[in-house]
Amino acid sequence: MASWLHVYSEADITSLTTTRENEQRFWQALTFLDPNSQLQSALKDAAAFGIKYVLLGINEDFGPRANCGKGGATLGWQAFLQRFLNLPCNDFLTPNNVLLLGEIDCDDLQQLSDQLDNSHPEQLTALRNLCEQLDARVSHVLAMIFAAGLEPIIIGGGHNNCYGILKALSQTTGVPCNAINFDPHADFRALEGRHSGNGFHYAYEQSFLADYHVVGLHEQKNNQAIVTALKKANFSFTSYQEIQVSRECSLTKACEIGLNRFANKAPLGIEVDVDSISYMPVSAFTNCGFNVSDAEHFVYLGAQQSSSSYLHLCEAAPANHPYGLNQGMLEAGQVLSGLVCSYLKGKAD
Repeated sequence: MASWLHVYSEADITSLTTTRENEQRFWQALTFLDPNSQLQSALKDAAAFGIKYVLLGINEDFGPRANCGKGGATLGWQAFLQRFLNLPCNDFLTPNNVLLLGEIDCDDLQQLSDQLDNSHPEQLTALRNLCEQLDARVSHVLAMIFAAGLEPIIIGGGHNNCYGILKALSQTTGVPCNAINFDPHADFRALEGRHSGNGFHYAYEQSFLADYHVVGLHEQKNNQAIVTALKKANFSFTSYQEIQVSRECSLTKACEIGLNRFANKAPLGIEVDVDSISYMPVSAFTNCGFNVSDAEHFVYLGAQQSSSSYLHLCEAAPANHPYGLNQGMLEAGQVLSGLVCSYLKGKAD
């Protein structure tokens, strides 16, 4: 159908789904494309028939590793599907306007990355080169989704992929975008080669990002160069300490501060690095973060903005759960599904 995309049919998810008598499950309400059809035309046809949202996976962990971090972010999408597909349809939510598109094709890049050790400078450079290659694939696929007038929900991989998403959205709409990010890290590190810690900085430097606000930025997890670069760009943040420690700002107010600064109504990206959530199995584990309902509230408020154009959920790493992969898949799947449902509910409300 198109390069850099594995388009799902119902056969691709059969092993992940279950049934129950007198109960319709999400997978039975979702729409699929014909893998043999022309992608751009098929997406536009889907939009014409009432599809609004597109589920898309990215299975890679070389973005976080290129940021000198840990791997494991390859299984977030799989964890999400195992949970989300089997949720029950009811009056509260039935995803009959959602297309399960498939996943970005990056297995070849992931396999190359498996041979690389980020503790060696030359291999770290190679990991960052792989990120650049993935950027091109992500922006290529996302551009087709945005051009069809659809809203993607992108799940899995590292936060490096925000760059390709913002690039696609900006180039499709013809204007720089805004983004609000629920994240202890600003991901505004130096322009030192692509990785999960500098996607927003690269997007800004290349005029794809107009305005940016971070909710929950942790004051001890961002160096001075990052803080200085944010201020120089006239971007803003409400810190974790302001919300949770001094309690001078509520979470709702912190979100509103960010959303209210986007007065130009440019397309808005809703970004969630799930390492903002305490005890979540992620690339960068924390026990001093927010709870799941806080993240769901952030997503819900963002989805209610008329300019919101996508949801990006990244950095889930089920294999990094202290009780093992199976428990990690269970918990990551539940959290990611809850965040997607919050986005769909915010849109519906």
